[in-house]
Amino acid sequence: MSKTQWILSQLTRQLWFRSSLFAVLAVITALVAIAIKSFIPPTVSGIIGTDAVDKILGILASSMLAVTTFSLNIMVSAYNTASSSVTPRATRLLLEDRTTQNVLATFIGSFLYSLVGIVALGMGAYGRQGRVVLFFVTLMVIVMIVITLLRWIQHLSQFGRMAETSQRVEEATALPLAERLRDPCMGCSPWHGDVEPTTDFPLMPCSVGYLQHVDLRRLSDFAEKHSVWLYLNTRPGAFIHLTCPLLWSQKALSPEQSGELREAFTIGAQRSFDQDPRFGLSVLSEIASRALSPAVNDPGTAIDIIGRAVRLFSQPDVADVVDTSYYRLFIRPAELSDMFDDIFTPIARDGAALVEVHIRLQKALIALARFRPERYESEARRHSEQALERARQALTYKGDFHILEVLAGEFTATGLSNRPE
Repeated sequence: MSKTQWILSQLTRQLWFRSSLFAVLAVITALVAIAIKSFIPPTVSGIIGTDAVDKILGILASSMLAVTTFSLNIMVSAYNTASSSVTPRATRLLLEDRTTQNVLATFIGSFLYSLVGIVALGMGAYGRQGRVVLFFVTLMVIVMIVITLLRWIQHLSQFGRMAETSQRVEEATALPLAERLRDPCMGCSPWHGDVEPTTDFPLMPCSVGYLQHVDLRRLSDFAEKHSVWLYLNTRPGAFIHLTCPLLWSQKALSPEQSGELREAFTIGAQRSFDQDPRFGLSVLSEIASRALSPAVNDPGTAIDIIGRAVRLFSQPDVADVVDTSYYRLFIRPAELSDMFDDIFTPIARDGAALVEVHIRLQKALIALARFRPERYESEARRHSEQALERARQALTYKGDFHILEVLAGEFTATGLSNRPE
């Protein structure tokens, strides 16, 4: 995805975008009756009473304003609930909820449609034929409002709840994680060097924040055009500061070229789910850690998050062969150990004294190791040993620890046993 496409996708997720779009359509719809009124036979205009449309539009204008205000209050309450009971990092996904945006956009659009219709009627712009068109369009708007209200009522039964918010985070993490597992280098050539290429020319950033998006196509086109090799020092999700190079170039860069390359990097105040699967995994672990805090004491939610982590890492590979589309770009491959640390380490740490959490954690690690042993077994074994050591120091009843020892013992030197979970 190019930077322009990414910016457009971010704009379309904003609440004001759909509301503005529906508002414009509502105004156009209210004015269309004026343009097509000449096509309505005068005999048809007698069917509709002179005051019928005025009263309906008045009711819509007053009721839609109240319903919109009420819906906004509900939405803000849901955001506050999710922020306090789940994690503040997940509220961005609630803000981007399409159902909520469509509902508010429909209510605002209906209010503006009614308002424009009332003003135009007061000016006498419709005439008798135009009133007929306005009447039938208003009936269609009423049907749309009723359907929207029914969907809104159903949606409110789950909106902002723990399970529903966790599901949103899982869905936002699934695609970026699958792409990163399939292609750890994001289509670039792998850079296995541990030492920074200090002999080359670094490109320094001009702002401090999190790297939200990288336009790899723009960087690749630049490298092709100037016949240069670029070594990317960062990937989406990294914290960028003024002493952290964005990349290294084998050739000296002019100020214009440096500015062109910086345009490919989008740096913001917060991390984004789009190209950063580790952020989604961290948010899921935050949900589990908050649930395991003494103030909440909800191990069931932590167990649910462990299950979601297993489901995320169990996604099948999209392709066996990875296409290196940007062969002039080099980047260090994404480390599976970092992803496992993001999701499993906080749960093992905060749930160290809860045997039920550690039982599920050990079974989850065994399941992942069996699912793809060539990729997951070593990391699953490492986290199994770490979790067992944490439980050893926290559990007071030896019988609980013995259960965990038996489970962790399935990671043997000759491989995993075939006993089903």
